[in-house]
Amino acid sequence: MAKEKNFVSAVVYVRNDETQVCEFLSMLTGVLEEHFEHSEIICVNDFSSDGSLAKIREFCQSGSSVSISALNMSYFHGIELSMNAGVDLSIGDFVFEFESVDVDYEQSRIMELYYKTQEGFDIVSLMPDRGNGLFSKAFYKLFNNFSNYPQKISTETVRILSRRTINRVSSMSKTIPYRKAIYASSGLRTTQLVYARTQSCRKVDRGEKRYKRGLAINSLILFTDVGYSFSIYMAMIMMCIAVSMVTYSVVIYLTQNPVEGWTTTILFLSFAFFGLFSVLTVIIKYLQIIVDLIFKRKTYNFESIEKLT
Repeated sequence: MAKEKNFVSAVVYVRNDETQVCEFLSMLTGVLEEHFEHSEIICVNDFSSDGSLAKIREFCQSGSSVSISALNMSYFHGIELSMNAGVDLSIGDFVFEFESVDVDYEQSRIMELYYKTQEGFDIVSLMPDRGNGLFSKAFYKLFNNFSNYPQKISTETVRILSRRTINRVSSMSKTIPYRKAIYASSGLRTTQLVYARTQSCRKVDRGEKRYKRGLAINSLILFTDVGYSFSIYMAMIMMCIAVSMVTYSVVIYLTQNPVEGWTTTILFLSFAFFGLFSVLTVIIKYLQIIVDLIFKRKTYNFESIEKLT
């Protein structure tokens, strides 16, 4: 079988994965060696506290025609900035993104992603038939409902990008706080392949869980109209309450003998609360525009790059 001429890169996120990383690299190098003439693997070690880096070095001693490098982050960055660093270092015509070394799909699906790009797609993702949990499902539902992107996002395990995608995304923004959203808004041809998911065996540490919750909240604020929509709804509710209070105070004033100053106080408070929420709505909209213009200028720092093979 003739091997593919395109140079491919595989960026792999590694975070405390010493028990699985060697098995994953063995599988991945086997696929790349079998199907591609030239390829590279970039393992982004996100400040692992276990022996993940040692295991990667140990695996590279076995010998492989695939070029393997380790990009060691200076401190815990999280998956988004770490993967950005790996993609920036990659040189392939096509770049695989592996967000985990926990494999719950058949390895043949990796080449299915690549072959799909040869049909004209710039972004192809491998998507499980079910999500990770209620929090994940709620996040994607909110994101898709309050964003204007034609391409809906969901849980993805593996992704392949064309070099054109990487170049376009780089021209759109210097920093990429949430890759899925940027890819969805790139305007390039995108598709997803679905697979039946098996039970995941990877344990996520507390730091990663906290990071993912923060990432979800930041992404909703940055890429959707959730905050603005919420402020509008609150302003409408306060308007209804203000109208009710005005009506109530007028009725009391006409039909009873209220304490002096009570009616004007209630009217003032009603209009004040309505005005406050209206002003907050405008402020939130301005902040949203400013965030869109300035964007989050987050950068990454890495300690070293090791050329292992």
